[in-house]
Amino acid sequence: MNESPMRVIVCGAGQVGSTIARHLATEGIDVTVVDISPDQARRVDESYDVRGMVGHAAHPEVLERAGAQDADMLIAVTRSDEVNMVACQVAYSLFNVRRRVARVRHHGYLEPIWQGLYASDQLPIDVIISPEVEVANGIVRRLKTPGAFDTVALADGRVHLLGVHCNTGGCSLVGRRMKELSTAGGSGIVVGVIVRDGHAFVPRAEDKVQQGDDVYVITEASRVDSVMAFLGHKEQVARRIVIVGGGNVGLNLATRIARHAPYVSLKLVEHSRERAEYISRELRDSAVVIQGDALDKEVLLEANVQSAETIIAVTNDDETNIFASVLAKREGCTRAITLVNKTSYEHVLPALGIDAVVSPSAITISTILRHVRHRSVSALYTLREDFGEVIQATAQEGSRLVRGTLREAGMPEGMLIGAIVRDGAVIIPTSSTRVHPGDSIIAVVAYRALRKAEAVLAGPSTDTGH
Repeated sequence: MNESPMRVIVCGAGQVGSTIARHLATEGIDVTVVDISPDQARRVDESYDVRGMVGHAAHPEVLERAGAQDADMLIAVTRSDEVNMVACQVAYSLFNVRRRVARVRHHGYLEPIWQGLYASDQLPIDVIISPEVEVANGIVRRLKTPGAFDTVALADGRVHLLGVHCNTGGCSLVGRRMKELSTAGGSGIVVGVIVRDGHAFVPRAEDKVQQGDDVYVITEASRVDSVMAFLGHKEQVARRIVIVGGGNVGLNLATRIARHAPYVSLKLVEHSRERAEYISRELRDSAVVIQGDALDKEVLLEANVQSAETIIAVTNDDETNIFASVLAKREGCTRAITLVNKTSYEHVLPALGIDAVVSPSAITISTILRHVRHRSVSALYTLREDFGEVIQATAQEGSRLVRGTLREAGMPEGMLIGAIVRDGAVIIPTSSTRVHPGDSIIAVVAYRALRKAEAVLAGPSTDTGH
């Protein structure tokens, strides 16, 4: 590990900025958060083990006071795309900050034809994060596997992580010890996480899944349908969908569904007349746009929620999303996918009948954390902000991971290897499987085991790539 801690400047102390700062600080990283609002800066300074500072994030003297000359990374997540872009430019040109990450929301900046803008001799941004695009992608993934509340494709789509409610009588995991899975028809899956009564843990060989648990399982992409059936879920892919909210996320999502699933009957409800007219022009004939309040039962019935399989509520207001979802399900809609920013709502949502929750901040944080981890980590997905993450990493020559079987590797409690990809083939491992240098591994890592997990992944060199 490095002698001196990694140093990161976070521009913006909103929900995403402060959550990232908290995550990084718990990992022993030296974090300074800059925000133009004295209240926001003071709040992060008092709440977490980070330094909060008042100032305009793109001003050179502010970044100098924040320690840019010694910083390893700058993460710009203010509300303004332009401030984020200029902060990256100043960090690079004046202070030679090595890694620069910016949140960019306006779709005009994200068009593929303008990608040259972000070259090092232009606007030097290493990583561009667009929450609206990421959220739309996340929802499209969930639509493909309707029985799962979460779906993540890893290893170029070869491996899938599925979050599934074990609340049906048909879930074959219930009552089985983890070590018995391979003899019970579950040989192609690894249970990476069990969530019970709001508490998440990485299961051990003797642990059992109970009725009512949520589980995250890892399996090969080609087996997803049979694994879902094994877990008691045989839901059909939706052909009638209602989207509530025509903001950037809703429009992005509707465009993607219309392009990739033209057989879907799509209706979109938008409150603002002006915005509804704009969306109607953008989507042309691929969706019916209804202007009105989604909390008005008549508007929902006009959108035909009673015969829709899925409602997707993605306005910029959590409460509207939650209540529109609840009302639609009461009218007969089969499934609700709901965008919720506030993590404090997480524990009550299943009781309201909401099937899948999408968190923009969790998606943004996953993307950013990947660039802070050990150099071998190529992908990362946050599993519940209070628990841990699924990572994709390359097995390093000389690391503990490749010295024997997985049983012999001395994996810390809270770390579990769920899949290995070797020469394009997926291996669902057992304790006697060996990892070879260069293999791609998919692992679940609880935050409390993160440092020990990095030690298992790291090669003989002490450099972690920070």
